[in-house]
Amino acid sequence: MAFHVEGLVAIVVFYLAILAVGIWAAWKTKNTGSEGDRSEAIIVGGRDIGLLVGGFTMTATWVGGGYINGTAEAVYVPDYGLAWAQAPIGYSLSLILGGLFFAKPMRSKGYVTMLDPFQQIYGKRMGGLLFVPALMGEMFWAAAIFSALGATISVIIDINVNISVIISALIATMYTLVGGVYSVAYTDVVQLFCIFLGLWISVPFAMSHPAVTDIGLTAVHQVYQAPWLGYINSLDIYTWLDNFFLLTLGGIPWQAYFQRVLSSSSATYAQVLSFLAAFGCLVMAIPAVLIGAIGASTAWNQTEYGVPDPKSKKEADMILPIVLQYLCPVYISFFGLGAVSAAVMSSADSSILSASSMFARNIYQLSFRQNASDREIVWVIRITVLLFGASATAMALLASSVYGLWYLSSDLVYIIIFPQLLCVLFIKGTNTYGAIAGYLFGLVLRITGGEPYLYLQPLIFYPGWYQDDNNIYVQRFPFKTLAMLTSFFTNVIVSYLAKYLFESGTLPPKLDFLDAVVARYSREHMDKATLVKSDNIVLNELAPVNPRHSLTLSSTFTNKEAFNYVDSSPELSNAEDN
Repeated sequence: MAFHVEGLVAIVVFYLAILAVGIWAAWKTKNTGSEGDRSEAIIVGGRDIGLLVGGFTMTATWVGGGYINGTAEAVYVPDYGLAWAQAPIGYSLSLILGGLFFAKPMRSKGYVTMLDPFQQIYGKRMGGLLFVPALMGEMFWAAAIFSALGATISVIIDINVNISVIISALIATMYTLVGGVYSVAYTDVVQLFCIFLGLWISVPFAMSHPAVTDIGLTAVHQVYQAPWLGYINSLDIYTWLDNFFLLTLGGIPWQAYFQRVLSSSSATYAQVLSFLAAFGCLVMAIPAVLIGAIGASTAWNQTEYGVPDPKSKKEADMILPIVLQYLCPVYISFFGLGAVSAAVMSSADSSILSASSMFARNIYQLSFRQNASDREIVWVIRITVLLFGASATAMALLASSVYGLWYLSSDLVYIIIFPQLLCVLFIKGTNTYGAIAGYLFGLVLRITGGEPYLYLQPLIFYPGWYQDDNNIYVQRFPFKTLAMLTSFFTNVIVSYLAKYLFESGTLPPKLDFLDAVVARYSREHMDKATLVKSDNIVLNELAPVNPRHSLTLSSTFTNKEAFNYVDSSPELSNAEDN
């Protein structure tokens, strides 16, 4: 394959445009907030992101390289097809559920990151434990999509994979470094437009190629391979459901999602943004589905690709760039390449900023340096953006099973963080003892279930297991959902058991070494990470204003009991009048 100068020029122009938008957004951020809340402006902006920009950036967070490449691959692979392309429906439902149940309580209480409620209720130790799976999910996700981008670019313009990964990572890290959430949000608008335009321009050209059979025919009839609509084998129904629940429920507890929720101008806007993004995810999946169907409907021996076909060459995961390369004119394939690179950067920058935000606020500031100045926190965010960006790039270049690591870490987000989030927001009375027990039970059940992508053999063999061609044990039983439910009920049961034992006097107060039960009933309780007092500032969940937060630790979090009196709060009325 020859080196394509035109393709390289197109990529350079696109990347420069993205960088320019990111720098402009960074300049806009400098005018947001005062000197006292610059770090918060980087994480959640001025909490004034409206419906248009917010809808674009939340959609772009999900519609990444893995989303469009993975959807096309699922539709293309024989014996799977559209029936197994779960991401569009799963992520859309995830956004709807997030908007219905999680966006309003998170935004209305004025949190800055997803880990804030955990540290408020469970203390800094539990916040640190939950940071681990959250960080793993964000970092491995960024590494996986950087890896996919390098392979995609190398397919179409034949340049070194490592160079393309490094340059793409540098661009994404640079504008995230200087502008924070504003740079990420405004570049997402440009990137989502490029994804939509680039893929939709490519579809008609690919569909009209002489080697492509009518996709309506190949949807239900076997021509070159099994129909691309696919089917679900009765033996695999529980695996399908397990994966579907993982996408739907496990797609909620991500900092990248809550960063958009917490940046919105009101709780109601946060809900609407979630619904808009759910619709956007479905719309953006359509061209990826069509490209996968086109790949399944192509006589590859009649193209320059030749024989054998992509699935026989084990290149099914690259079906989208292969279709762009061999079924579209050269200039059209470059548009499609821009769409893919846009999708990757729109997700990678979000993951890098999310990881940096959680570390700077919940680990560095609230756990170790409670009196750190705002300027110090800003520099911690910038340094960790560089470090996490470099780490994701290194993993993309060096790790042989990045996707396997991401699958495992995303499972941990579903199994550990989701039930903890349910408890901390909706189950009154859960405490640190239950949270730690639920964390450990969920972790043990997931690890002992094995992971085929990492060649990790199971220790617990659930009903329906089998050995594949590589002698790897595969579980058909929905053990991931079982582990999630076990983690949830363990948290609730152990929490209430500890509460009963201490309150009944069965255990003396001195044994409450985590200060999770006895000390919570004092007028003023401090767990060395948070201090919740009765005179905290109350935020109106419906007020479209920019909340201001004191930098003192005593008002880091909002007193949730005061929310019962939002409508009658004279302080709030005065604040709204002003």
